[in-house]
Amino acid sequence: MFETILDEEERGQVGIGTLIVFIAMVLVAAIAAGVLINTAGFLQTQAEATGEESTSQVSDRIQVVSTSGNVTETGSSTGNFVVDNVTFVVAKAPGAGNVDLDETTIQIIGDQGQNSTQVSDLTTSSILDVENNVLTDNSDRAAIYLNVSSNDLSNSDTTGGDFDNYGALDPGEDLTVTFTTASGASTTKEIRVPTTLTSDQSSVRL
Repeated sequence: MFETILDEEERGQVGIGTLIVFIAMVLVAAIAAGVLINTAGFLQTQAEATGEESTSQVSDRIQVVSTSGNVTETGSSTGNFVVDNVTFVVAKAPGAGNVDLDETTIQIIGDQGQNSTQVSDLTTSSILDVENNVLTDNSDRAAIYLNVSSNDLSNSDTTGGDFDNYGALDPGEDLTVTFTTASGASTTKEIRVPTTLTSDQSSVRL
């Protein structure tokens, strides 16, 4: 039934060939496994980084706690009052990480057009009780003063506003203000100046 192999050299050659093929298959499989592991590791790292960036774009934003405007009389017309400065009290949104206010961009869109600037470039950018202008705790509060006046006001404003080609806010005027943090998370605040402003008002809630 079985063939008897008398030539020992012929028997050894068959075994070595099979062993070589087996070793080659193992090496190929090991190389392929290494490539797959490296690729999986790279994809995992990239996915984690993308996930963190996506989360930051959603959560690392600020919230506007209150908004008020400074009422002043224009120099061109007695009895005509406008809002020349808007104060935003802001805080970290729930779940947000540290927010650097200096790296936050403010965009305004209103009846007079649109413009944008960074908080660090504001002519008056006092930040209250916040170290290095960074919101690190949910209890931190910052006051951002947005000067929207032009040079024709009676309050001796000679520097102009924080936005080129944008003047003071007239009664009844609407303004959309968007705060965008360094991570790309945005918060939009709609404000409207009361239709009536008088000399009895030094400031109004917006």
